[in-house]
Amino acid sequence: MDTLRPWLDRCYALLMAGSAAAMVAAFAAVILGVADRQFAWGLRGLDAYAGYAIAAALFLALPRTLQRGEHLRVTLLLHRLPARWRARVEGLCLAAGLGVSFGLAFFTLRLVWVSWVTHDVSPGSDATPLWLPQVTMALGCVGLALAFADACACRLAGRPFHTDAPGPSGQTRSE
Repeated sequence: MDTLRPWLDRCYALLMAGSAAAMVAAFAAVILGVADRQFAWGLRGLDAYAGYAIAAALFLALPRTLQRGEHLRVTLLLHRLPARWRARVEGLCLAAGLGVSFGLAFFTLRLVWVSWVTHDVSPGSDATPLWLPQVTMALGCVGLALAFADACACRLAGRPFHTDAPGPSGQTRSE
């Protein structure tokens, strides 16, 4: 896993950079929409593009936010458990997250494929092929499944996964 660590970290960082770019794109679409209403330029579909960009920003950020421990987690419950139960419950939660994220990744990839094959387009005035915005959702879901698999592997090896969380010997990955 140590040989994969730099690659996985770059993958998470790249997806987060894509998320940041999508936020900028959403902002630009909203600003263009406001200017379009003011100056009657006749630009179509800007609301849909803003929505696509916001969805892309959300899904692409999932792996890195999991790695940084910024997702809603069950830590409130975990900290109230006895130490002997804490590791087991955390392992079960990671396994459940892995299962759900792999299912989500599978079905979003299938959705992209179906949209591609059926030439599905947006019902809005932009008529964008729906597989285009769905690809970013699928990438984020695949990245999240990869991050959960990474977290499970780190947990089994006794190493920290969260960059800000201390590991078994008190160290953090960022140290």
